[in-house]
Amino acid sequence: MKKLFVTLLSTTILGSLFIGCSTKASTQDNRDCTNIVQPDWSRNAVIYEVNIRQFTEEGTFKAFQSHLPRLKELGVDILWLMPVHPVSEVNRKGELGSYYAVQDYKAVNPEFGTLEDFKSLVDEAHQLGMKVILDWVANHTGCDNVWLQSHPEWYKRDSIGNFIAPYDWTDVYELDYTKNEVREAMADALEFWVKDYNIDGYRCDVAFLVPLDFWEMARKRLDAIKPVFMLAEAEKPELTVNAFNMVYNWPLKDVMNQIAKGKNAEKANYIHESLLSNASPIKNAQDIDTLVALQDSVFPCDAYQMNFITNHDENSWDGTEHERMGKGANTFAVLTYTLNGMPLIYTGQEVGFDRRFEFFKKDTPPNWQDNETVLFYKKLNQLKKSQPALNAGKSGGKFIKYRTSDDASIYAFSRKLDEKNEVLVILNLTPEDKVCKFTNAPIGNYTNYFTGKKESFDSKNVELSLKAWEYKVLTK
Repeated sequence: MKKLFVTLLSTTILGSLFIGCSTKASTQDNRDCTNIVQPDWSRNAVIYEVNIRQFTEEGTFKAFQSHLPRLKELGVDILWLMPVHPVSEVNRKGELGSYYAVQDYKAVNPEFGTLEDFKSLVDEAHQLGMKVILDWVANHTGCDNVWLQSHPEWYKRDSIGNFIAPYDWTDVYELDYTKNEVREAMADALEFWVKDYNIDGYRCDVAFLVPLDFWEMARKRLDAIKPVFMLAEAEKPELTVNAFNMVYNWPLKDVMNQIAKGKNAEKANYIHESLLSNASPIKNAQDIDTLVALQDSVFPCDAYQMNFITNHDENSWDGTEHERMGKGANTFAVLTYTLNGMPLIYTGQEVGFDRRFEFFKKDTPPNWQDNETVLFYKKLNQLKKSQPALNAGKSGGKFIKYRTSDDASIYAFSRKLDEKNEVLVILNLTPEDKVCKFTNAPIGNYTNYFTGKKESFDSKNVELSLKAWEYKVLTK
């Protein structure tokens, strides 16, 4: 969904302490844990957002399906398909409209193909060992959704009886979740794709606008069919107690954007200001620690956050990762893979696609030929899968922060399970070469994951020399 809503979110979303979990955490901390059971396969998983319309020249399920072996080789585990439903025609935006203006929850967009084509895509993805989750728009429907004809009473109306379009989303009308019939119909539609097409879960658009108790009810019904994986487009901790496996890590994305902008950062564009101790919009590496500590204080243990440098909203509305992060894009990508959570790749990110996709019309797909960026993401995906210390949730390694004489520029930390499995990450988050020293140096012998060279640290060898935006990932 277009990101206007983000600027309207309360900046206190994470400002209150989390309460209400029941299961105690591991020995790593004293937090209560989510009641959602995280599947073992998700611990080192990588999620990939698929823009079917823009993925190929044809823009169809069949054409995309031919890319499944390539994505499997890349290291993708979860395919998040942007909405596949027919797009409403009434109040349509642009030539083809927004995927998020749903005309029929139990049909597929004829531009993409047929239900049989969709089933074939899901079946092959499963044969290759990948999961498939659908993008789901529960808060509102398109302005000619089939429900408007059969049940207009299911929609919210203003004081003079007009249907309500939330924010500036003039191509949709908002549903009324005070009505049990709406809840039942939506839950039934969610069940349909799990029962009949064997999908593995949902990415739920603007999940924070839909009542929490609906999501908790729907989750139980879906899990009764098969265990599902649920991603909320939201950052509210309470969503991860009984409803969702994972939420968006918007604040991390915002901090990274601001660090990349440096002196050009603009306070007006920074929406999570209250989450950070520094009132200035100009962020530096130290603000990552502030954010991580705050998130640890409000989220239940074993709740996942999705870490990303781009997605469909960022790409189309705020700019590509190359526009927003410049030469630091790969450095920030390394951060999203090594902090606790699950990393996201958006359509074209893995080949260095460097322009914004059109949102309401067909666009030219990326060039899917292998290049240096493909090799970079293959290496990152292999890192995620080969290092248990980087597992998401409570099974991952303990976070250890290392201080330097220039903590504003250098971000250094490790994820450590034991003496045999540790990943040490050292990032220069500036466009300048830096020389500094560890003040609490890591001790031991490491292998540089990207170069294969050996590197050692002891109490005497504490100096760091890093080029602009240089990253080091060192493993034991």
